[in-house]
Amino acid sequence: MKFVDEAVITVESGNGGKGCVSFRREARVPRGGPDGGDGGRGGHVIITATARHNSLYSFQFKRHFKAKNGAPGQGKQKTGKNGADLTIEIPPGTLVREAVTGRHIKDFDTPGETLVVAAGGAGGRGNTHFKSSTHQAPKFAQPGEPGQILTLQLELKLIADAGIIGLPNAGKSTLIRAISAARPKVGDYPFTTLFPNLGVVETGGRLPFVVADIPGLIAGAHAGAGLGIRFLRHIERTRILVHLIDGSRIDPAAPMDAFETVDSELRLYNPELGRKRQIVAINKLDLPGVRERAEAFSKQAGGITVQCISARTGEGIEDLLSEIQRVLKDAKASEKSD
Repeated sequence: MKFVDEAVITVESGNGGKGCVSFRREARVPRGGPDGGDGGRGGHVIITATARHNSLYSFQFKRHFKAKNGAPGQGKQKTGKNGADLTIEIPPGTLVREAVTGRHIKDFDTPGETLVVAAGGAGGRGNTHFKSSTHQAPKFAQPGEPGQILTLQLELKLIADAGIIGLPNAGKSTLIRAISAARPKVGDYPFTTLFPNLGVVETGGRLPFVVADIPGLIAGAHAGAGLGIRFLRHIERTRILVHLIDGSRIDPAAPMDAFETVDSELRLYNPELGRKRQIVAINKLDLPGVRERAEAFSKQAGGITVQCISARTGEGIEDLLSEIQRVLKDAKASEKSD
């Protein structure tokens, strides 16, 4: 399935049913009074977050959603049937705005969250409501109220415990394949990963956690270069970051360059991203000279803790997972205390 993280849809709640104009017709009652029933309420449009979806892909094919209209009232003061509500399912992590004004409607970050985004129109009142001492046979009723029409902008930001970031070809896809059941495409060319991938890590008796493989960032990503802003937003919801560096491309004369390029883009896009907890992992220990380059990086990294791994052979992976668990535990404890 193609990953889609933006969509614009139009939703329309149902119109209320019209009230009924009716008069009693009974034997031996020459002049029956009004008995028109009310129209039914139009159906609501409801949005709900469900873990069954992890993309906005389905909205590429259907973009207009309309709830059912309320039924008109009937004689004998019978109220028309309410229109059926329409429920639209979206993945958790979806931000819903009104497209025209940009008004924030709701951030659906938890499965099961539900909101009526367009209320159905009220049903019209039947003529029985308009009888009075001076007007005993009203021949009119109210029409139903129209439903609401809204154009909504949906924006998905993936929810993950750890986001794997780095320059293109750092080995992010290989790492997520090594630690989870996710199977993203792997290749030796720029931007192998064209959309984020989610994987659940369940190994070694640890509590499971969700990782997201974020497509490669390059200088200028915050302004749209490369895959740019489209995927930077997915990092915003992650608890921690795993900053993966291609050890074979570390320049011994300037070993921090790759790290600083990505770190700078995070801060330029959103200063809060620059303050997220990071674990630095130098990848590709299986290649010649990487250990020496990793040592050069560590010497200049100051207080940054560095994990050295080979996502291809598995070397150092267990230590990295243990460190992710430790930092996640600290991050969750900090969230509870805030």
